[in-house]
Amino acid sequence: MPDVVLATLNARYIHTAFALRYLRANLGALRERSAIMEFDAQTRPLDVAEQLLALQPRILGLSVYIWNVTALTEVVRAIKQVAPHVVVVLGGPEVSHETEQQAIVAAADFVICGEGDVAFRELCEQVLAGKGPTAKVQRAPNPDLQSLSLPYDEYSDADIAHRIVYVEASRGCPFTCEFCLSALDERVRQFPLDAFLTSLQRLLDRGVQHFKFVDRTFNLNLTTSRTILEFFLARLRPGLFLHFELIPDRLPEPLRESIARFPAGVLQFEVGIQTFDEAVAAGISRQQNNAKVETNLNWLRGHTGVHIHADLIVGLPGEDLATLGRGFDRLLALAPHEIQVGILKRLRGAPLARHDAHMRYGQEPPYEVLQSDALDFATLQRLRRFARFFDLVVNSGNFTATAPLLWRQGSAFAQFLTFSDWLYAQTRAQHGIALHRLAELLFGYLVDHAKVPRDDAGGALWRDFQHNRPNDWPAFLRPFASTPALAAARAPRSAGARRQERHGERPE
Repeated sequence: MPDVVLATLNARYIHTAFALRYLRANLGALRERSAIMEFDAQTRPLDVAEQLLALQPRILGLSVYIWNVTALTEVVRAIKQVAPHVVVVLGGPEVSHETEQQAIVAAADFVICGEGDVAFRELCEQVLAGKGPTAKVQRAPNPDLQSLSLPYDEYSDADIAHRIVYVEASRGCPFTCEFCLSALDERVRQFPLDAFLTSLQRLLDRGVQHFKFVDRTFNLNLTTSRTILEFFLARLRPGLFLHFELIPDRLPEPLRESIARFPAGVLQFEVGIQTFDEAVAAGISRQQNNAKVETNLNWLRGHTGVHIHADLIVGLPGEDLATLGRGFDRLLALAPHEIQVGILKRLRGAPLARHDAHMRYGQEPPYEVLQSDALDFATLQRLRRFARFFDLVVNSGNFTATAPLLWRQGSAFAQFLTFSDWLYAQTRAQHGIALHRLAELLFGYLVDHAKVPRDDAGGALWRDFQHNRPNDWPAFLRPFASTPALAAARAPRSAGARRQERHGERPE
């Protein structure tokens, strides 16, 4: 039985707990006396406690995040009731700040605030030696990345076959956006590049196809980012897919040259726009050259096969419906493949707290904004539904031909908000709307309310089903079928190629 068990609840099974793998890789002599246990958020807390206690650990390390803190609080309370001898150590961003206010911290034995790669090992060594620290809250200094053991050998064969593999070439962020915890660590630290590339090669040799880089600013260091891109260019293979988070206003020519050489379907860039309003950006200490953002997104769309996932935030201090709508329309005109409309969250420890007098947030995770001086509660509720329905109708890629009919002229934001209000009034639901039912609702709205000609609306929906689900189309579309249903099986495509096809692009 392991002395040390590292555990967490992931949001979904497909996710892996990157932090736990770092902790185990850096346990030194204790690594062989440790084990990782992962659960998904749907697992009942008492079942989690039962499975953890079955391993009879002396120390239980739990990684706590905004999406699992409620369930893990119940897990910790149950364990301390039935097995109080188990030493429970907490870590993770949710418990690294405002610790005195949290029920989970009160129930646990220790909490490590900050990056615990080294601090967790040191605490375990003390506890197992019977010399545990006296202070419950341990504040860990940032470790030296040059001396850390990299975690990539901790991915199991099952992880590689079925789950997302996370990697990082750097930590930290040079920017000070107040909604983000990265604003607290303004210095970017690089992992040793040669050792990192060696780890990537081992992962490739083991069959990893999908790499998700968690670096906040992958394109900050030009030499590093180009070296990594060239590494993958030299090892292109069918099915390879790479996800990077980029600073949207920084794409120098040497980096463009590398990006342009990738075939369609391999690269996905997540670009955080957040807001196009300069006054709002200044109010949250965000630096962004909007003209360069537009130039870069236009270049990516016009000269590369990159899949672009762009983010906007609803509810930022000072952002009202008008400025939000203008920003959304400006971003939509740049034609990213997906626009993720996220609701502002008040993360524990984030500098955003200085605006609290003007904001109201939910008191339970995920601490989303409920009201601001610029947006009342009812409007924010409408915008939550807007975000959900935009995912359902547009980001899903199920209605590539049909969705633009919702905003044929004028503000796309205003027109989709009107559709969102209508759709909610019809269904009183934001989840569980079957695809055929959604298609029928779309058709009805386009014809009866948006005054789109029946043949145009029906023909667009028919093309979408023909493209995405040729053998599964609703009966009401039969009159608009210009060709027989496409029954022939398609040739296999990579995940990246399928992603782009869903958004109306066919890779070469």
